Amino acid sequence: MKKMLIIAMACYGLSARAQVDGSRNFIYLYSDSVIYAEQVRLRPDIMGGWQLRADSRVVPLRGVKFFNNRNGFFANTRKTSILGETSFSERIVEGKINLFQEVVYDDSWYDRRYAYPGKFDQSINVSMYYNKGYSDLKRVNYRNLSADMADHAASMDFLKAYRRSLNTRNLLYTAGGASLVASLVSFVITGTKGGESSEEFFNRPPGSINHKSPNFVPSLALLGIGGGFSIAGFFVHRKASLNLENAVDTYNR
Repeated sequence: MKKMLIIAMACYGLSARAQVDGSRNFIYLYSDSVIYAEQVRLRPDIMGGWQLRADSRVVPLRGVKFFNNRNGFFANTRKTSILGETSFSERIVEGKINLFQEVVYDDSWYDRRYAYPGKFDQSINVSMYYNKGYSDLKRVNYRNLSADMADHAASMDFLKAYRRSLNTRNLLYTAGGASLVASLVSFVITGTKGGESSEEFFNRPPGSINHKSPNFVPSLALLGIGGGFSIAGFFVHRKASLNLENAVDTYNR
């Protein structure tokens, strides 16, 4: 009976700890505890770094998982960084899948809004992060999202289309790059060997025309082909981004 009571109390503590009042300003720690405050502010300290304040209390940044204030909801990206650096991203899409965009700090305007300007005005891309609920952030990529969206067939269809578009884009960019390199090499070779030599130039009578002008048509053709592949790759990339957006939007409905 005593063990059952202890287990029940532990379960209650976990559930109470997991319930967060999103209408208030708060700091959510990696320990899953929550600190509520009238004001939560990210401000520069005297050492040139940053500190997070819950009213008058300074909260160490490395222990902060999320914080919510009048400017928005922010997540610590420390665990996704190779060097373990503390940085914050703003939640720009809220739902079953939350999307986060990196925030750029500027200590000359810290008392104003420090979220990136204009809110969410760009397509979803691999520089972003996501999570579910209050779980750890993950990078936006096919591997991560396919694991977290496996329970939603419609979203997986868009995600698979996203991967196919990425593969096509990579092929087009590779072909375009190879064509552009070949064009450059062709220009150099043609310009070096296709025209008259320096001896022929100096021995040519004044006013005479050089009939041995280099033929740059093949080089220009390769340049055009490379440009065409690159442009096609750009549009396929746009299509891939749209499929990624549709995957997230469909999952969040």
